[in-house]
Amino acid sequence: MEKRLSEFAPAEAGTVKLVSGDGRVRRRLFDMGITPGARIVMKKAAPLGDPIEVTVRGYELTLRKNEAQSVVMTVAQNDA
Repeated sequence: MEKRLSEFAPAEAGTVKLVSGDGRVRRRLFDMGITPGARIVMKKAAPLGDPIEVTVRGYELTLRKNEAQSVVMTVAQNDA
């Protein structure tokens, strides 16, 4: 199953399938370690849903919802 990182619920995990978006946003996400094959766990969201906190490559990262919208994830049925 595929879904965007921005659609994840807390404690949901998946693997990055692809990173879309314009060059600047895409490059920024790559620089933060969000690359195809990376495993990401959604930790929590702010009260109004933006920003979100995730764990990627062993560190905590805070992303804006519009940045997370650019990340297409693969979620295994046992991860959901």
